[in-house]
Amino acid sequence: MTRQMRFNAFDMNCVGHQSPGLWAHPRDKSWQYKDLEYWTGLAQTLERGVFDGIFIADVLGVYDVYKGSAYHAIQQGAQIPVNDPLQLVPAMAVVTKHLGFGITASISFEHPYPFARRMSTIDHLTKGRVGWNIVTSYLDSGARNLGQSTQVAHNDRYDVADEYVEVLYKLWEGSWEEGAVVRDREARIFAHPEKVHQIGHKGRFFDVPGYHLSEPSPQRSVVIYQAGASSRGKAFAAEHAECVFVAAPSKTILKAYVADIRRRAAAAGRDPRKLFVYTLLTVIVDETDAKAQAKFEDYQSYVNYDGSLVFMSGWTGIDFGQYAPTDLVRKVETNAIISAVEALSEGDPDKKWTVEELAKFGGIGGMGPVVVGSAATVADVLQDWVAETDVDGFNLAYAVTPETFEDVVQHLVPELQKRGAYPRAYVPGTLREKLFGDGPYLPATHPAARYRDLGRQHRTAEAAE
Repeated sequence: MTRQMRFNAFDMNCVGHQSPGLWAHPRDKSWQYKDLEYWTGLAQTLERGVFDGIFIADVLGVYDVYKGSAYHAIQQGAQIPVNDPLQLVPAMAVVTKHLGFGITASISFEHPYPFARRMSTIDHLTKGRVGWNIVTSYLDSGARNLGQSTQVAHNDRYDVADEYVEVLYKLWEGSWEEGAVVRDREARIFAHPEKVHQIGHKGRFFDVPGYHLSEPSPQRSVVIYQAGASSRGKAFAAEHAECVFVAAPSKTILKAYVADIRRRAAAAGRDPRKLFVYTLLTVIVDETDAKAQAKFEDYQSYVNYDGSLVFMSGWTGIDFGQYAPTDLVRKVETNAIISAVEALSEGDPDKKWTVEELAKFGGIGGMGPVVVGSAATVADVLQDWVAETDVDGFNLAYAVTPETFEDVVQHLVPELQKRGAYPRAYVPGTLREKLFGDGPYLPATHPAARYRDLGRQHRTAEAAE
């Protein structure tokens, strides 16, 4: 039986996202990121293509590692300006019925108590089609603007993340029992107070004593996404994540990553097949190989060298502006995205990167490969990646938007569907149900489940007093 792959669209509430310089392309509409019509139109396109969802990245800071300033980031619109991702979702949800929405929000820059309400609210408004991409942030500029002298050390950020999600699980899963809300008009009882509980959390990083302010949303805990690929990040993902995003420049790196994350999930007592891994990829597809290649070469002519290295410097914490274009990329200990440094410097022993090659590689779609060709050619490549690496799907970045996504829906999706390698329709239910085919809530094997009996714990404690 042919294995089906899955797609997410990778976008950001900004100009250009991860294709620096392509904002200048005459067909690119990323400059319309400020208009709801861009987002609603894109959402409808993706739903026609049976995409799992749109994954909206975010940063709270500016890329200022390259040459020690934000000059080139600002000049090239390299994720500045950037607007809030969450506010896009209600508009896209209104014009779609099935598309999921993965929202990036950092545990480093927002307290878990108000964040829990924000996510419950959006889960209600979308009827359960929301996920949260957990990030710990990596830009010192973001930390400074929130009163921190510098970013917390990489591994320490995950210690904060462990407690952050514990607070959220208590609020989402345990504060309101099943059946607490009855809306009984005759008895004049909206909710049973004895079934609504303060969580009483007192920890190393957070003190959250009170009630969750929202009644349980369709999924209670929204779908958990995570993009960390360092050793510490993988440990966190194996325990908590349902969907994991990775940016692997080669099949060698990706295969090792997928095997490792599934092994870790199994060791944590979870079903490793119920943890989906999506790898970053950009697809340039057209009616023929020749047309796709011509389109790719056209796109490449707009890539900006400095803009590409703005991103690479920000992601790795290495100022590539201090090196000559012919210098080789080597591992340097930084406090940014550790996995990015490891992947480029040592992940594939057969590949040595010069700074110039790195800039060219990252010029379209960021840290993921670019696949160019007709629908049949691209489908062959993607099926090969799935077969060789055991990856579940692809997080598709764009070169030119919405053209890149429209081309995938028009050309690639029908080819994959014809091969039985891609779904033809959505299944009913919440985002979690569409993805995994089970119920709307996190399974009993997930660590969130241990907080569902807060009511019993409180009653037991009261009885003992």
